[in-house]
Amino acid sequence: MKKELIDYLKSNHKEIHSDWLNKLQETGDKKLHEIISDNDFFLMGQEFTNLLLGDSSSAERYVNLPVFIEKAVSYNWPLSFLVRGIQVLEQVILDHLKIKAPGTEDVYKQVEVLNEWLHPLCQRIVEVYSDTWERTFSLQKIALQELSAPLIPVFDGITIMPLVGTIDTQRAKQIMENLLHGVVKHRSVVVLIDITGVPVVDTMVAHHIIQAVQAVRLVGAKSMLVGIRPEIAQTIVNLGIKLDQIETKNTLKKGMEKALEYTNRKLVGIGE
Repeated sequence: MKKELIDYLKSNHKEIHSDWLNKLQETGDKKLHEIISDNDFFLMGQEFTNLLLGDSSSAERYVNLPVFIEKAVSYNWPLSFLVRGIQVLEQVILDHLKIKAPGTEDVYKQVEVLNEWLHPLCQRIVEVYSDTWERTFSLQKIALQELSAPLIPVFDGITIMPLVGTIDTQRAKQIMENLLHGVVKHRSVVVLIDITGVPVVDTMVAHHIIQAVQAVRLVGAKSMLVGIRPEIAQTIVNLGIKLDQIETKNTLKKGMEKALEYTNRKLVGIGE
């Protein structure tokens, strides 16, 4: 960017920033402003314009850009909003050059300079945002997979795996891995697989559960399927799914009582 334009942007930074925020609020998506608080909008907008118009060199600006984009993703700022922000900034700067700085070098040349500066920056923002979002999504997916099939030790030798939500092939694989790893790690004698939170049990889900039970048996532990609601039981019967070799209970409480029996324990009242 030419020195004359740089000096002008530096000396009018606050006014440009203010006009930019006002114009974005006027033309922006109302639903977006409902998601982003006024304070966050102001602070992030200030950081954004500082990044674009600040004293840092072009090289430093590109180095600092990923830090800002990381924050923007964490604040759920959509990419379209950032691109719109650059477009509005370009228009605001041109308006300032035309109206408030008539003595500046030919406006058309300044437009060319702005395009050479902002358009590659816009492209870079798209690239960094895409990379950051993909990385964030991958980390979230891994975290959800780890949480989707937890194995919880409740007593010595007794563990519970509560399942919530739909079970697909990928999740079934995660369930199997967590189950076998946890059984060995916690030296489980009995494992309760709780399907209270599974909305639908079809042939595929039942097949995955049967496989999990068989795998647990191979590593020397006993498994029990609990949380079978009446509608799930009816579905299993209608589909002709055979769970003869799997011990089942309709509630986690009954399953826990049976698991305690298997480990030579029982629940007793305080007064007994």
